[in-house]
Amino acid sequence: MTYARAAEQMQQTAMPLPAFTRLVRFVPRSDPSSILIGEPLDPSVDVGLALRQGLEVNVDTFSDASALSPGEKTGKIETVSRVLSPLAAEEIGTIRCIGLNYKQHAQEVGLPIPTVPTVFMKPSTSLGDPWPATTPLPRLTQQNDCGDYEAELAVVLGRAAKNVSEDEAMAHVLGYTACNDVSSRDSQFAQSQWCFSKGFDGSCPIGKELFVVGPTLVSAALMPDPSKFRVRGLKNGEVLQDCGTDDLIFSVPKLVSFLSQGTTLPAGTIIITGTPAGVGAGRDPKVALRHGDEFAVEILPHVGTLVNVFENEP
Repeated sequence: MTYARAAEQMQQTAMPLPAFTRLVRFVPRSDPSSILIGEPLDPSVDVGLALRQGLEVNVDTFSDASALSPGEKTGKIETVSRVLSPLAAEEIGTIRCIGLNYKQHAQEVGLPIPTVPTVFMKPSTSLGDPWPATTPLPRLTQQNDCGDYEAELAVVLGRAAKNVSEDEAMAHVLGYTACNDVSSRDSQFAQSQWCFSKGFDGSCPIGKELFVVGPTLVSAALMPDPSKFRVRGLKNGEVLQDCGTDDLIFSVPKLVSFLSQGTTLPAGTIIITGTPAGVGAGRDPKVALRHGDEFAVEILPHVGTLVNVFENEP
């Protein structure tokens, strides 16, 4: 089944997924105590980059406040004061993460191409917000100067999936966003399991691992073939990662199907699909994230730029 056919099937199911193109979850200027969701008025605006540059982003708000059930457009226009992750921590449960999923990345770290996906998990407490929120570098990471970046495509499920086939998988995908899967490499390489080293508070973006996603959630209907994205990672403006998602070892349908075998993936589940070549640990000399660094994850088309500024955890 083609990606386009899967997208058509998604629209034909008895319980259709929410209809939108690009959603942001944000705090409006008009009421700093509220959280809203909506679509940017300018369909081409890179929300994360525009906000980082101090530009105004106006949004047509929806009647409800969750991307999983956004309701209808209200026609009420609000200006973004602060952008948040597309989903709240209580909506996502456990984050499913895939390691070593780009051919070029496997080559740079000298590891064989895996035959099954390498899976680890992050707790919902690792979820962090995009800039202007800061992303903490945990004390362990500071001590060993081993904080690393990982630009990644994140997949968000809009309906529960269990034992789905690859042909059925795309009917469960709500959309896509950007992720920085921040890692503490010394802790990661000291263990055979990575959940500890990738699950620190606020590390999605993540500290030991921090985990930051956003700021825009792009509908799967707008981008029916996720192998057509381009992922770039930029540290303080320097491009360190640049790769198409056609280099993925395990495709998005394969990952959704694999992870759903024997396990219910609830609506709101986030799957981060791995990072391309160019990570700091694979460079000579190695590159580390430090206090004051800015890292941007750019995913085109449609998704735009996730910006994070790092600060040392006290």
